[in-house]
Amino acid sequence: MRSIKIFTSLAGSLALSAALLAQAPLDPAKLLQQPTDTWPTYNGDYSGRRFSPLTKINKTTIKSLALAWTYRADAPSGGGQARISATPLEVNGVLYFTDPNRAWAIDARSGKPVWKFNWQSKGGDALGNRGAAISGGILYFETTDCNLVAVDITTGTEKWHTNIGNMDLLYFGSVAPVVVKNHVMVGISGDDFDIPGYIEAHDVETGKLEWRWYAHPNPGEPEAATWPNTEAMMHGGGMTWVPGTYDPELNLYYFGTGNAQPVINGKARPGSNLYTSTIVALNPDTGKMAWYFQPNPHDTHDWDAVQTPVLFDGLVKGQKRKLVAQASRNGWFFVLDRATGQNILSKPFAKTNWTSGLDAKGQPIPSAEKMPQRNGALVAPNQGGAVNWPPPSFDPLTGLFYVEASDAYSVYYVFDDSEKPEGWAGNDRGGWSQFALRAIDYRTGEVKWNHPWPSGGGRSGILTTASNMLFVGDPTSNLIGFDAATGAILWHAGLQGPVSNGPISYELDGQQYLVAAAGDTTYAFVLR
Repeated sequence: MRSIKIFTSLAGSLALSAALLAQAPLDPAKLLQQPTDTWPTYNGDYSGRRFSPLTKINKTTIKSLALAWTYRADAPSGGGQARISATPLEVNGVLYFTDPNRAWAIDARSGKPVWKFNWQSKGGDALGNRGAAISGGILYFETTDCNLVAVDITTGTEKWHTNIGNMDLLYFGSVAPVVVKNHVMVGISGDDFDIPGYIEAHDVETGKLEWRWYAHPNPGEPEAATWPNTEAMMHGGGMTWVPGTYDPELNLYYFGTGNAQPVINGKARPGSNLYTSTIVALNPDTGKMAWYFQPNPHDTHDWDAVQTPVLFDGLVKGQKRKLVAQASRNGWFFVLDRATGQNILSKPFAKTNWTSGLDAKGQPIPSAEKMPQRNGALVAPNQGGAVNWPPPSFDPLTGLFYVEASDAYSVYYVFDDSEKPEGWAGNDRGGWSQFALRAIDYRTGEVKWNHPWPSGGGRSGILTTASNMLFVGDPTSNLIGFDAATGAILWHAGLQGPVSNGPISYELDGQQYLVAAAGDTTYAFVLR
């Protein structure tokens, strides 16, 4: 406890007042740089790598990493406990984070509160909120009742709000927006109902809708033939519930889409069902699609392909290429050319048995035997998937892609095998499972090291740093520091619950901070 007091006192002597700190807007140039004294967007920068170039916390100094401060979010007005799933943003010495319908600003040096904003929601699903975006002096986040809210970062008061979905159709807001130039890019969530997913762009100053792209082809386009008819296509799902990534040189925004509808029972929708369970590259100025790649054609297992498309440059057959990689929920790891969408690598990173091979594009071919059956089909991954929404990390120094993985089976049943089944029309039963932190070589798809968790799977994002460190939460209540090259554990700290967001790092006044949340509490660590 003494060390906490020492660091709080040091932070107080070095910091400006919280009120003055919150006055400073975000320099737009910070969005185009690796995160050092800021963490200005969901993944730290546009690439999705969650890689910090900071090195003061390293294999030698980490033994001196100690708790600096904590901040506990108050309970929501409806009761229960706050749960911070959001990755915090750090801008000019202030941390900003959200939960469903609320946003906070706290001093990044001391954890002292600056302001809190409450949105009076009219309903919607409060499953979680993955975070905010900032442009200049405005913070943006989605609400459960389908509004994009703009908050003044100086005062914590609303500047404007605009609708992003129809709550009556059971859409809800949970996605962290991403600011690209003068556009606020927002996705939408929906809980497996016969509604289409989409992504849209709003003006950063006014909130005006600029364009909307739906996760289905337009009637008459060649890709529309991947659905049995227009009605099925226009109600086919494809939610966009994880933030995307951006390449400023190519001016392309990359994101994944969710599973097709009806869930599990695919008999009503023969075909690959584009653009569900698909990685998509869009022009953020126009909303026009540049290319697509479908990791999970004709999904019948409640998987999707929303997992973060991570951008990096790498060598392919001795040639430098602009790449995008995804560890997908169906258990496959994909590497694509991010300018064209051309497949470079497709390889499983977890237990899978649901495919019969790859097509000419490098996309898995679903096996008919592993689709839901009247008498059941034993399938890996299970319904939860080989990964879920927690963000991965890519370390350009090790060349490794890090992901929380699961090997698991479900038995998939179908109960309605009529010619036109309705609703969910399928179910599954859980079975054997094991969980691990895995490091994948992007060049080969091979798992270079594997750290099994003794029980359960984590819901923590991953952070890597230029000092060869990796930080992640385990399935119990520990924040752990690994050697990113070997998977050896170098440090851990016990928290009051499992890590519930993605760790971040930033440097202020010569101190490198490591920050993560567990449930309703945010923890900051610095070197003694």
